[in-house]
Amino acid sequence: MSIPVPAPYIAQFEQRGFGMFIHWGLYSQLAQGEWTMNLHHISNEKYTELFKNFTAEDFDARQIVALAKQAGMKYITLTTRHHDGFSLYDTRGLTDYDVMHTPCGRDLVKEFVEACREEDILPMLYHTTLDWVHPDFDQDFDAYLEYLSKSVEILCTHYGKIGGLWFDGNWSKRDADWKLDEFYGMIRRLQPEAMIINNTGLSQQGKTGHPEIDSVTFEQGQASPMNREGMPKYVTAEMCQTMNRHWGIAEHDLDYKSPRQMIERLCHARKVGANYLLNIGLTGQGGVTKMTEALLEVIGQWTAMAKDSLYDGQVSPIRCSHEKDFVLEKDGCAYVYVHDLPLLGPKDVVAAYESTDEDHALLGLTRKVKAIHWLDNDEELLFSQNGNQCSYRAVGFPYGTHWIVRVAKVDFE
Repeated sequence: MSIPVPAPYIAQFEQRGFGMFIHWGLYSQLAQGEWTMNLHHISNEKYTELFKNFTAEDFDARQIVALAKQAGMKYITLTTRHHDGFSLYDTRGLTDYDVMHTPCGRDLVKEFVEACREEDILPMLYHTTLDWVHPDFDQDFDAYLEYLSKSVEILCTHYGKIGGLWFDGNWSKRDADWKLDEFYGMIRRLQPEAMIINNTGLSQQGKTGHPEIDSVTFEQGQASPMNREGMPKYVTAEMCQTMNRHWGIAEHDLDYKSPRQMIERLCHARKVGANYLLNIGLTGQGGVTKMTEALLEVIGQWTAMAKDSLYDGQVSPIRCSHEKDFVLEKDGCAYVYVHDLPLLGPKDVVAAYESTDEDHALLGLTRKVKAIHWLDNDEELLFSQNGNQCSYRAVGFPYGTHWIVRVAKVDFE
């Protein structure tokens, strides 16, 4: 069976590779996660106080975009409306429950989109499909779907060309008729090159769903390789994950992933041709925490080292002798992502360099290797090739460095 060719906008999205997810809303003022209204049974009356106190005085879209760019992220997905029903944009009379009716009084989505365009960052807009506060969601679902469609139509018509729409919530009513043909048809008419993504939830990772879907999701999971044989269209994949255990900011959640975990998960995503969407939760009035800034800075050092192939490198049929390692190909060269190398200390540095142990190998080669070198310091690696197999000495990290995953470029004759 044949494998479909990706539409240009899907291919371009896939080549962006690494993105930032931003969860921010009224719930951020409580700093207890984005589900706090529902799980902590907060009344509408009490929740309204958050609405009255929303100033967004710490929100600087340009600063956030700059942080994303420094981290090597090529697109940003912002929660324009989450499950609590509050919108960060001007709903133009559709509802009073939006940012224009708070003390903030600014269209924050407009600021976000403009900042993204200034830095060639693709703006993606998250929009919930469920609603905890809108009465029609439970009482008159058809009327609610009309409200939902009009809300998304505003996003499609007042912010110029957008990168895509990221939906979340259909899993709340799996047996309902969401009228997706009409809904997605409206988006295609207004934003023909926008990615359409609808999160299938934690229990159905990688499920394709409706024919208009452009990317499957792996929420908090590991993406698996896509089998596209016989598919009617090319669908890509995206892993979305949090820095700690919550999407919205949670000040007492200290369980942050290490830079190693996040870099290795980014690598895993690229290994199977998926994007990695890493979340940050803004503070109550839109600021970025020091922990978030620090982690993004560290990740940015690694992406800068790996940038030659990380984004537009193609998944390669070349295999590696170590299970975690993988190869991406670009411009006739191969890039090997090598995991779990040792740090060379004073006692073992000489022995390591004199060792003849070549325990790393590339398998399934169809060309003759000319040279192999590390990207981080341009050091040449010793290698020997026998037919379709090339063994090479994967030297550990020189004392004073540790890139977590080291990348070697393979040139062919």
